Amino acid sequence: MIYAKLNRKDFASFFESLRKYGKIYGPVKISESYGFKEVSNVDELSLDYPRTMIPPKKFFIKPQERIFEFNEEKAEYLEIIEEERVVVFGVHPCDINAIKLLDKVYINDMPDKYYQKRRENTIIIGISCHPDEYCFCKSVGTSYAVDGFDLFLHEISDGYLIRAATEKGYELIAINKDSIKDVEASDIDEFKEREQKRLTEFKLDLNPFGLQDMLELAHDHAVWKEYADKCFGCGTCNLVCPTCRCYDVTDLMKLDLKTGERARRWDSCMLRKHGLVAGGLNFRPTRVERLRNRFNCKGSLREGMINCVGCGRCTVYCPASIRYVEVLQKVRGEIK
Repeated sequence: MIYAKLNRKDFASFFESLRKYGKIYGPVKISESYGFKEVSNVDELSLDYPRTMIPPKKFFIKPQERIFEFNEEKAEYLEIIEEERVVVFGVHPCDINAIKLLDKVYINDMPDKYYQKRRENTIIIGISCHPDEYCFCKSVGTSYAVDGFDLFLHEISDGYLIRAATEKGYELIAINKDSIKDVEASDIDEFKEREQKRLTEFKLDLNPFGLQDMLELAHDHAVWKEYADKCFGCGTCNLVCPTCRCYDVTDLMKLDLKTGERARRWDSCMLRKHGLVAGGLNFRPTRVERLRNRFNCKGSLREGMINCVGCGRCTVYCPASIRYVEVLQKVRGEIK
């Protein structure tokens, strides 16, 4: 790790230097919400945002994408591999940890060439944040990003303390050597104080210890029907979740019935069709089963870390006002 300092007066020039790499995307206010959009200058950025509606996983797993085009008559297919280079600016620690989890699924376990290429062509620049009443990333250990980024910016009074974790990050510091300076002792002291203060700002708490056993023992718990009766089964919780990675693959034929494309798009385990297989069998036919499965999935340690990063999106954007932490507190018996 390399540490450096960016003075506030040099922030705009640092931002402009990122264009040498590729298009820049950052958090932008959209009506009452926020989203990662392409930005042309620093004034468009909303770096004090609480969370975006759609997480930055969209840069690596597209909501919908063509995998390849095919011609059955000629027995040919053409893969679609994107080469665009992008900078994703202002990513929160919880979302960086979510991307690390996706890396384990899409690169380490069974490499996905489409995901891997986008990951290689993307610079991730993280930024420090402050929790609101829906954040509980401290509880699940994702309130701080140790790695998984190229640069991370921690705000201090006169600028940012920067951590560089990759070769790309080191190169960005080298390119901006005239505006990026060495860290001073006072900067380190302020960084420590701010990080300590941030940890005291969390209002929501979830006890993750033994959660997997609690969920397994709660298979027949009344909590699932209680919340399934409220749930619309719309799948919003999956679509806004930074760690959900289920997708559906479909062949789309053209009118000539010879050519077409294979596409994949995000899918949701909360939708009835997700469990529908050949012959009409549905292995999760009821909303109770689908809701229970989702919570068991998020509580899983299958990738060596809990599959929830505590961003609060599923609670914020649930049209039925189902509170994720509240459900798990009932599972644990902490509230009735």
